[in-house]
Amino acid sequence: MKKSFLVVLLGFVLVSLLLVNLAGGCSKPAATPGANNPIVIGSALPTGFLYGWAPERAIRLAVEEINARGGVNVGGKMRPLKFEVLDTRDLEPGVPVSDALLAVEKLILEKKADFLIGGPARSEAALAAMDLVSRHKKVTIFTTGFLSGMFEGMVKDNYETHKYSFRISGVAGTMVGQMLTLFDSLQQNKGFNKVAIIVQDVAHARGGGDIMAKQLGDRGWDVLGPEIYPTGTLDFSDGLFKARDFGAQVLFIWMDMPESSILLRQWHDMKLPALPIGFVNAAEQPDFWQATDGKGEFTVAHLVNAGNAPCEATLLTMDFVRAYEKKWGLEPEGYGTASSYQAVYTLVDAIERAGSLDPNAVIAALEATDMVGVYGRVRFNEHHQIIASLDPAEGAIPQIIQWQAGRRETVFPPVIVTEPLKLPPWMQ
Repeated sequence: MKKSFLVVLLGFVLVSLLLVNLAGGCSKPAATPGANNPIVIGSALPTGFLYGWAPERAIRLAVEEINARGGVNVGGKMRPLKFEVLDTRDLEPGVPVSDALLAVEKLILEKKADFLIGGPARSEAALAAMDLVSRHKKVTIFTTGFLSGMFEGMVKDNYETHKYSFRISGVAGTMVGQMLTLFDSLQQNKGFNKVAIIVQDVAHARGGGDIMAKQLGDRGWDVLGPEIYPTGTLDFSDGLFKARDFGAQVLFIWMDMPESSILLRQWHDMKLPALPIGFVNAAEQPDFWQATDGKGEFTVAHLVNAGNAPCEATLLTMDFVRAYEKKWGLEPEGYGTASSYQAVYTLVDAIERAGSLDPNAVIAALEATDMVGVYGRVRFNEHHQIIASLDPAEGAIPQIIQWQAGRRETVFPPVIVTEPLKLPPWMQ
């Protein structure tokens, strides 16, 4: 009897254990290989501003596309991407550089980012971040804001420290050269020879304004300024009146603050006979026409990289434009959009060629990058700056647009022009 009881008890225990195991199997399905071991991409971005929210959207789009195809092949094992973003607030007036650096450090220490893509956007903060990512040995691709020419100098002068940093977007000096080509055309074809320069009080804009003033002066232009306005300025009438009294035929603007839309409204209301041209944050965006009630028509804006508005730089450009519009309900929004999307694919390409996440292996692979991208051939020079060109077969091409009848029409470079440059009626 005792033996029968033990047999029954043992049978009960075995059945109970089997049921527990089955229940556990139903509640915890088998994990997808690599799903619990993602590659974390961190982005430190000013998410309340164009140069933050548009890159964030572009990176999310690229991450989703790559994960949908199975993830990243790292030495024969597929691993998904995970995206983490923190707000740097570095384009807000008065926010110290240390706040942006704190966001970068949190991404590394708390979010466990394996790689960084994006900002900070403000040049002073991005330059400081280069030292921080170096200490943590985190490969970083800068994609938005940050146009200072000091980037290449820092990599050149101290390669071992700053080898972790790459920049896949523009640099102020190159962009000035592209803009000067447009000015040469206005001088030759329209007879223009007077320009007033208005810039924002940030490093890349001040530096760019000074370079433009010197270069245009050397080309025979009479130059007024640069007039410098603090970030957050709400009234630009003083500079506009000075431009009018000077007889300027071109108003050159270098500003990445959204308040630049106020400047263009005031320009229109004054009917100032000077064509607004420059690096103008507000004029880059698809909703600029509505935001200014059409008063921004004829504004010319440098979008840095092609693909930040619809164009056909490569076979990939319009695929990106359509995918972005399908995902977010509007066209790519301006500088930082195409470059941030491209950076994800460029990093993944390097990881797969390296077969490893080891920083030195990925750095070597990035240095050897040679691929067709959204805005042309993607290659880096010896100082980790993307190589620019006016030919998409040779390098990353720019895109300069003009607002015409509610649309962003490309007016430069010639290979992607959709409409010729036009003057406002009060200048004809």
